[in-house]
Amino acid sequence: MGFEPETYYLGPNKHCPNNDMPVLIYRDCLPLPLSEAKTTEFLESHAWEKKGTWGHIAYRHFHPNTHECYGIFQGESRILVGCGTNDTSGGEEIEVHAGDVIVLPAGTGHCCLQSSTDYRYIGVYPEGAPKWRSELGKNEVGDAYRHEIQSVALPVQDPVNGSEGPLLKLWTKT
Repeated sequence: MGFEPETYYLGPNKHCPNNDMPVLIYRDCLPLPLSEAKTTEFLESHAWEKKGTWGHIAYRHFHPNTHECYGIFQGESRILVGCGTNDTSGGEEIEVHAGDVIVLPAGTGHCCLQSSTDYRYIGVYPEGAPKWRSELGKNEVGDAYRHEIQSVALPVQDPVNGSEGPLLKLWTKT
């Protein structure tokens, strides 16, 4: 049996489209001892590609052209999901820590509200996905974003559990 995620369903906000598919949080699922190399190897073994390593990113943004996954290998953070820069309400605050994985469907607003000084994670994206494009959510969301988000292909594997993982059931197109 694999890891079961927490799910967060976010409706659209005025400045952030979000997605009908839930944000997924897998707790304490990364292989020990935690390291950037082991986290990369684990997530890439499930058809996701590493495209960067980051720490605290405080500005609100979303990616309308790709899904995104964080493998947190160091520190902790309080993340806000579901809001664009000019949204004044809505969203969810989620605490994450080393060992957790968060999976953000295309269009989901996100940023760090507060992080430990050693907070580090890798960003992985479904194999073959385009380079992410960041939108800040300063303007009202229109139909063009919604159509782009709906056209993003589903990943072929769950980044944590592989080809039989819950992402494949939870992220179904409607």
